[in-house]
Amino acid sequence: MTGVIQTAFMNLRAFGPPSIGSAYAGGYYAGEISTAGTGVADFYLVVAPVSTGELLFVQWKTSDTTTSGTSSVIDGPTNSANMNDASHPAAQFCEGLTIGGYTDWYMPATNELEVCYYNLKPTTTSNNPSSGTNTNAVPSRGSNYTAGTPAQTAATDFKIGGAQQFTTVGYWSSTQFSTTNASYQSFSAGIQDSFSKTTLGVVRAVRRVAVSLLIN
Repeated sequence: MTGVIQTAFMNLRAFGPPSIGSAYAGGYYAGEISTAGTGVADFYLVVAPVSTGELLFVQWKTSDTTTSGTSSVIDGPTNSANMNDASHPAAQFCEGLTIGGYTDWYMPATNELEVCYYNLKPTTTSNNPSSGTNTNAVPSRGSNYTAGTPAQTAATDFKIGGAQQFTTVGYWSSTQFSTTNASYQSFSAGIQDSFSKTTLGVVRAVRRVAVSLLIN
């Protein structure tokens, strides 16, 4: 029986995840990540619906001071969990969400957020070639953007004017950049930089689905 189950699982797994931008696991499928940076996917990223999983005009932190345990560029769940308090409004918002029956939403780390930009870029604006390297992306990217890559997403709902579109301003990541600043990603030209933690920015929650699990 075990062999039958394994064969059935392998056949089902061969179909892979849905297309980018498709409804999936409480939100929308945004791409794959390799937390080990090997190019081998271990998680699917799911972006929360904009109506319930995005918050405008929110601070990363209420003071420009250090937050321990938030330095990872790929471990968003840990970064975010370490900020689940009133001093960190953006992460606290993400951590408190229940959407589609799932309660494991969190604030994405720098390289998770970058995958969302790469696959769900809303605009046709030329990319900033000083940003874009991401060894946690699948496939791994060892060089920065070109003017035309990534191109505007093919997912209609995520294009400019679409119901799930990312705004074209900077989104907070959960990755601390320095004592006073946190990392962000522009969803217009893709520039990656940092803002003062007390700046009013935008946050969009994500969740992970292990590649070994299949959810329709």
